[in-house]
Amino acid sequence: MANILIRNAEIITMNKQEEIIYGDIRIRDNLIAEIGSGLVAQGDERVINAKNRTVIPGFVQTHIHLCQTLFRGKGDDLELMDWLRKRIWPLEAAHDEESLYYSAMLGIGELISSGTTTIVDMETVHHTDFAFQALARSGIRALSGKVMMDQKNADAPEALQEETAASLQESVDLLEKWNGYGNGRIQYAFSPRFVISCTEPLLREVRDLSERYGVKVHTHASENLGEIEIVQAMTGMRNIVYLDHLGLANERLILAHCVWLDDEERRILRDRGVHVSHCPGSNLKLASGIADTPGMLQTQIHLSLGADGAPCNNNLDMFNEMRLAAIIQKPQHGPTTMDARSVFRMATIGGAKAVGMEDQIGSIEVGKKADLAILNLYNFHTFPSFDVDPISRIVYSATRADVETTIADGEILMDKGLLKTVDKDTVLHEANRSIKRLLAQTSLA
Repeated sequence: MANILIRNAEIITMNKQEEIIYGDIRIRDNLIAEIGSGLVAQGDERVINAKNRTVIPGFVQTHIHLCQTLFRGKGDDLELMDWLRKRIWPLEAAHDEESLYYSAMLGIGELISSGTTTIVDMETVHHTDFAFQALARSGIRALSGKVMMDQKNADAPEALQEETAASLQESVDLLEKWNGYGNGRIQYAFSPRFVISCTEPLLREVRDLSERYGVKVHTHASENLGEIEIVQAMTGMRNIVYLDHLGLANERLILAHCVWLDDEERRILRDRGVHVSHCPGSNLKLASGIADTPGMLQTQIHLSLGADGAPCNNNLDMFNEMRLAAIIQKPQHGPTTMDARSVFRMATIGGAKAVGMEDQIGSIEVGKKADLAILNLYNFHTFPSFDVDPISRIVYSATRADVETTIADGEILMDKGLLKTVDKDTVLHEANRSIKRLLAQTSLA
């Protein structure tokens, strides 16, 4: 971990005043030590000249499936339940330790390359320790957990159907090994897949364990109308009502999607302080629908953004998610709806709030963690810059190719486009080798 001085930058702070300033950032160890102008290098500080560059808080993506990155291109043009039954569950069931490790590394490399420094990740049933090893070695900040699936379901492969006690015990074992790793850079999140795949006893125990250990619960809810019908048939209740009935709806809960909500469910989400991860790219590609994010924001529901998994998106690019989150609402709700600043807020400090770290990440302020991305917006597709809101340039014009440098926890993970903690050639080679092996074990080859 080096001491770093970033000089001459346009700085998108996302502090309470959402100030945009021009100057320097001093990083000591893993913290932002000083922000000012004309700062002078001290000792062995590495100096990064950021003239004509823009520094932003590292993106916080609150719904990712690293275990699925290997399946990119293998689940196209299907709706959610068919996508799971015909493609994703068989492939997840075929995962081995090596394939899961390289699936995670493939996704992490993509995330770091596009300026994401924190993720909320949901793995598959088995081999989760190897995903944590990838997270540890890569330097990215993460909340992650093994997926939990103890509901006996003929649609799911036998290899993914767990016993309740075993699922809970393995989750606790992983939590006790990895939660707090790397000075808190890695945290554990209990990850029941969704109501359809989990029994009530498991969900009640997850509620209690989450409270006992003080960790998050990360699951899917109300993504698809067919899913909601199944949940109602199983429980007699809608998704959010059922989760609230079990005592899971609280500030520790992160729910992916929430496309289809009624008024009672909105009230529960608001009153209980539940965090919702909006995944517009995935929701469009799986034909799930368009979540009413303007309505959620008006109701004061906590919102953040995530790309979901590579086989339902098919990328993990926050620039793509920001642009979609803004423009898909405008035909119905009007051109001023979901403006650039609202969306950028979701991608940064909104994500930080979802993971309970808004006092440590999500904005560029003295004393916060040094989780940053440096963008090169000095280019044809982002000009002119005169009299244009820099956040508008980022949300509507910039792309992931504009990310030059990514720093997480004070460590440079990508330096002027060169990944420092992920061996690109090895990961790409092993990704192809791994998916070939998995396809040979399924009927999908």
